[in-house]
Amino acid sequence: MLQFRIQPDSEIPASTQLFNQIRFAIASRQYPPAYKLPSTRALAMQTGLHRNTISKVYRQLEEDGLVESLAGSGIYVRAQGHEGGSRLQSAILNQNPEAYKVVQQALDELLAQGCSLNQAREIFLSEVDWRLRCSARVLVAVPSQDLGAGELMVYELEQYLKIPVQLVSMEELAAVLDKTTSATVVTSRYFIGNVEAIAAPKAVRVIPLDIYDYSKEINLLKNLPKDNCVGIVSLSSGIGRQAEVILHGLRGDELLVMTCQPKDNYKLLAMVKRAEVIISDQASFAMLQAAVHAAADDIIRPPKLIKVENYIGTNSINLLKRELGLI
Repeated sequence: MLQFRIQPDSEIPASTQLFNQIRFAIASRQYPPAYKLPSTRALAMQTGLHRNTISKVYRQLEEDGLVESLAGSGIYVRAQGHEGGSRLQSAILNQNPEAYKVVQQALDELLAQGCSLNQAREIFLSEVDWRLRCSARVLVAVPSQDLGAGELMVYELEQYLKIPVQLVSMEELAAVLDKTTSATVVTSRYFIGNVEAIAAPKAVRVIPLDIYDYSKEINLLKNLPKDNCVGIVSLSSGIGRQAEVILHGLRGDELLVMTCQPKDNYKLLAMVKRAEVIISDQASFAMLQAAVHAAADDIIRPPKLIKVENYIGTNSINLLKRELGLI
């Protein structure tokens, strides 16, 4: 470890003496790129300076681009020019070697369009900052008459994103956005036009979510015998209505279709006693199983229960993760 010496009787301020000595150590490669500087405590013991003075010197070194601070790790000497990037850059590139190429290509395109390096830097930083701020608050917006669809989206998004998600009716969305500085609003493509009309004037981005295509379940229903009774259980009343239309288009009057929301105990009990097949969304499945168990003594042949694993399409989940910076 280098020994830094401070002359207390010098006309040069102690902080300037230390700054110059560290800068020389970096310039002479005694402190090479990626070298971790001594802690403020260690340097205070060596030089006799107060730790606040040393912190001030380190901040000045960072402002001059000679070192960089990594949260929770320490202060490191920055690489200069084409020495291979900073310690932080190296760590990222080791995890994703293609990342640097992507950034280079994007930067080249911006420069080709006439942007200066400073302008390109601000574009990158503002976009990153925007996404970080937006990921702090995710709102699901749906019409008040089908809040169940929003509950389904919140249920799945919180599982996959691992962050809190807030459900807001479209009728209340404008008031909620007036009280927040940044947020991302997500909704089903069924409602995207109305939601964008509310969010766009407030400069809030809206991300549409694709709905799962139910192809596996539809193929099963195509092959059910005539006169079978099919039950549809979902938090969303809209799904029930859409299922009736789709099934009628597929099978006409060949199948009897019953729909209900899981909290409607009367309809749910009637369904489990009558239906041969019941299809349920993931959020409602536990309540459906409980209803079948409660009616076990009145059922000769229990219905076949099918749990739909997704309401939101997988591609939409992955896109949202990328947009929020969660991948």
